[in-house]
Amino acid sequence: MRPEIHWLLHFCLDNQLLTEGQVTGMTSNLDPDTDVHAIAKLLTNSGWITDTAFLESAVEASLNNTRDGFELPVLPGVSSEDTQSNVEGFPDFSTFNGLNDEDLRTAIRSVFIQCQKIGASDLHLTGGARPRMRHHRRIVYLSNAPLPDALARRINYMPLTSEQRQDFETNKDLDYAMTVGDETAGFKMRFRANLMEQKKGISGVYRIVADHLMSLEELGFPNAENIRKLLSYHNGIILVTGPVGSGKTTTLASLVNELNTTRKDHIITVEDPIEVMQHSANSIVTQREVGKHTESFNSALKSALREDPDIIVIGEMRDLETIEMAVTAAETGHLVIATMHTRDAASTLNRMLDVFPPSQQNQIRAMTAGSLRGIVCQRLIPSVDDEVVLACELLVNTTAVANIIRDAKETGLENAMQSGKQLGMLTMNDSVQELLDEGKITPEIAAENMFNAESND
Repeated sequence: MRPEIHWLLHFCLDNQLLTEGQVTGMTSNLDPDTDVHAIAKLLTNSGWITDTAFLESAVEASLNNTRDGFELPVLPGVSSEDTQSNVEGFPDFSTFNGLNDEDLRTAIRSVFIQCQKIGASDLHLTGGARPRMRHHRRIVYLSNAPLPDALARRINYMPLTSEQRQDFETNKDLDYAMTVGDETAGFKMRFRANLMEQKKGISGVYRIVADHLMSLEELGFPNAENIRKLLSYHNGIILVTGPVGSGKTTTLASLVNELNTTRKDHIITVEDPIEVMQHSANSIVTQREVGKHTESFNSALKSALREDPDIIVIGEMRDLETIEMAVTAAETGHLVIATMHTRDAASTLNRMLDVFPPSQQNQIRAMTAGSLRGIVCQRLIPSVDDEVVLACELLVNTTAVANIIRDAKETGLENAMQSGKQLGMLTMNDSVQELLDEGKITPEIAAENMFNAESND
């Protein structure tokens, strides 16, 4: 049974809208492929629950709890085995307590390799909670029993240097990149890690990097050639945006790989941390990690301008100084590629420009209107085959778009993008609609991922 359905039935039972007998009956006859929206509709149509407002909020809470990986509550008629997906290839976590350090290191390495092999995006190893991974946006438990904090701490401490361990014990938080196995394997064994202390003990979350660099087509971009045209420029700024977990880092790595293999330039990347190891091909690739090789994104950008770069890649634009340096670099003859946590082209421009004080607005808008090459917005959404598909938006800077930016009239971007389809522009709504028309997503998922969805049929 899907964890979001487990949560929904729990909420209904907890609010006395369903009896234990009704919950047991539903779970015993539940089709594994049924989604949470269908269950909510079934509860309404059956007349068991008439409070549709409650159901809507309960569905949203269920999806949020599942996304955040909260431990599933006890549910009548559902054993712990029923809530665990049958995932083959993983070692038995119940045997880990008796392993010596060398054998435990080997077992954990096999967990990482298996996560990478099946395409999981994150691995969670937390004290007091069941080990779990995120696979196609869903939480999948790897054991029926929670990890004792002592074991979780032992596992999460294993990759750390003595300096990293001291840093974590002092600050209770640690971000770092780790390599499992031989460093020469490069990106094939590279992971991004976060450690933190929480109420039940230590928590380790590991972002899994794909075992090979994928092309834009492999990532699912239907407009890959139009995106490649942006890479043909020798100056200007390209933004890759999307919410957390939308695949921005993977797309950024793909773009760098395209440039690395097709151009003879000097590429400097500034990342926090370095996730994908890029080895120089036709271009020279210099990768710098914030905190390890440089103090901050801003200081790295200042330094980069004196290091003869052709292309500057910024892992994330977070503050005014970094954005200002990026726009300046784009104006002074460099191609800049950067990521931001925004949902579409309009919100990206607003986030980018609104950080500047009013006295600088006219200047920065003029600079951005002249230097912006394009904005690629993306998100990963659930598909009908229980995986994920990529929906994307592409804004290309035309004369009309530049005028909109300069005049602070971002509300006109939608019309500009609609009229610019012949140039390869694509709105998020149109991308989602194409996925629906191709039968890759359900109408419910399409509605959830369209902006102003209430105005769409």
